[in-house]
This record gives sequence, structure tokens and C-alpha cells, in this order.
Amino acid sequence: MNKPTKGRRNFLIQTLGNGTAIAAGSTILGAAWANVNAYPTKPIRLIVPFSAGSATDIMTRILVQHIAGTLKQEFVVDNRVGAAGAVGADMARRATPDGYTLVMDAASSHSTLAALRPKSLPYNILTDFTSIGRACTSANMIAVNNDLPVKNLKELIAYSRQLPKGLSYAAGGSGASNHLAGQILNLHGANLVHVPYTNLGQAVIDTISGTVPMLIYTVSLLPFIRQGRIRGIATLSDKRATQAPELPTAVEQGVPVIANSWFGLFGPAKLPLPIRDVLYEALRDAMNDTDVRRKLLDAGLEPALLNPAETDAFVVRDIAMWKDVVERAKIPLLD
Repeated sequence: MNKPTKGRRNFLIQTLGNGTAIAAGSTILGAAWANVNAYPTKPIRLIVPFSAGSATDIMTRILVQHIAGTLKQEFVVDNRVGAAGAVGADMARRATPDGYTLVMDAASSHSTLAALRPKSLPYNILTDFTSIGRACTSANMIAVNNDLPVKNLKELIAYSRQLPKGLSYAAGGSGASNHLAGQILNLHGANLVHVPYTNLGQAVIDTISGTVPMLIYTVSLLPFIRQGRIRGIATLSDKRATQAPELPTAVEQGVPVIANSWFGLFGPAKLPLPIRDVLYEALRDAMNDTDVRRKLLDAGLEPALLNPAETDAFVVRDIAMWKDVVERAKIPLLD
């Protein structure tokens, strides 16, 4: 009999657990390995903790078309909106760790909320999930209604300071990276007031109409900027967006604000490593597909794949960064 591989040995240990009898274990392991080797045998539910039409939703639907073909199994995208992504993420956290319920989390649900809700967040980001892989990043952008008398970031900051009640800006719910981006701008002299939106598609419509004068959101704003329906002011990343090289960064304009969003695939804690690896390989294949990459870039998303271990390390760094932002900006905690 061949010796089990390292991955198989890890799975055997994980399946047996402490104190499981060897005799019983052999039967259990046979069934478990049959399930793992056959995975997936039924449709996979993929929770998107944001609304249909959001950047996370668009990216997910692009990727699952390819992943479903690779795994020869249907994916059911389930939009579960609320609390800057925490509602959907928590549903995935409580699911059975069998690979049939996953979540496409984003910076808010899987990073910034740890800084804003350290006590009341219903899950521990670092221990309650299994990282499968980061897929994409997306630079946040600042755009304004065409009637607003500003053309660059310094003019925007100066204009906001002239308003006794401040300048309203639309962004995701409290804890979203675009919400916090506005708060960082306040650290640099702006007088901005957050208007939270569950549906950022509606926020775009309201900015075009003038219901709100300003919006911070991902590069998915770009089509509206290029159509002249809203005015682009700045990209909030360390370099100009691939899709918008003509739009200067905030840093270039003398305001050192960097607030990117990112998106990654996760499962519940204790997801068997062989299943995790099958899913990562399918995600990697999708991210390497030329047509998929073109669609992602067209949607304002930057392919930025990380493997499970790299994703774990990235999330730790990202949480630490946002905790520092919250502390420096003196942003009230949501607990």
C-alpha cells in the first residue's frame, strides 16, 4: 500500500480528530475521501454579501462562469445584503464546511469591519473562515455631480470647508473602504458627511441627478465619468488605475490618501484542505483565462490573485492598516 501524501496525511488527521477510534476512523475516512475525490457532486452556493450590480457581484458572476465549467458543477449566486457585508459573511461562517457554501468577501466584510466593530462583529475574520484566494483589487475613485464647482481634489476640500454642514458623499455602509476613504480625507482638511448606501448603483444615479453631490466608489464609476454624466476627481490608490490612466491619484494632487478595495473567495473554518485546493485551482484557472481577465478589467477590476497562504497574510496586514486609520482619524467605533 502506498504511503499517503502530505496533503492526504493532513486530511486524515483533520478527519479523525482527537480521541477518534482507529477502527471507526477507517470507515469514516473511506467515506470522507470518496466525498472529497468526487467533489463537487451538487450545486455550490456562493454568497455575495452585497447587492446585485455591485462591484463584488459583477466580479463574482464573471468568475463563476469559468469556475463552474472547470468543476463541471453549477454555482448559485446568492446576494445577501446588509451591514457592509457582515450579514452575508456571517451566513457563510455558520455553514457546514463541506465546500457547498462559500462567500465572495470584500474589504469591508473581511477587513475594515474588524477595525470598526472589534467587539460586536459576529465573526472573527482570522479564525472563522478558510481562505481560498484573493481574486481582484479595485481602486476607489472620487466623482462629483457635474454642477459642483470643483475640478480637482484640493478644490473639493476647499469647497467642502465653506459649507457649515459639510459636503455629503455617498459610499457604502459604515465600515466600507469607500466610507473610510472619506473619513481619511477629513483628516486632510475636508469637511465631508457620509451618506450610507446599501445599493451603490443607486448612489451613482443619485450623484448624477444631484441628490448627493459626491460619490466614492470603485473603478466601476469610470463609464459614467467617460460619458460625462459625473466628473472624476481622483483615484485613491498608490498608482493610476489601469483603466483610467488619465485620472490622477490623490497622492499626485498632494493629498496622501490610499483606500483600495479588494475581493476574495472564502469558505467556513475547517474546510477540508483538499476541497480548498480544488477551489483555489479553479479560481486560479479562471484568473489566468485571457477572456476572463479582459472582462474583469472592463468592469474596473484589477486581477490580483493570491493563494490561500498569501491571502491569510494579506488579510492580517489589511486589518492592521485599517485599525491604524480608524485610530488616527478618531472614527467612532460601531460597537
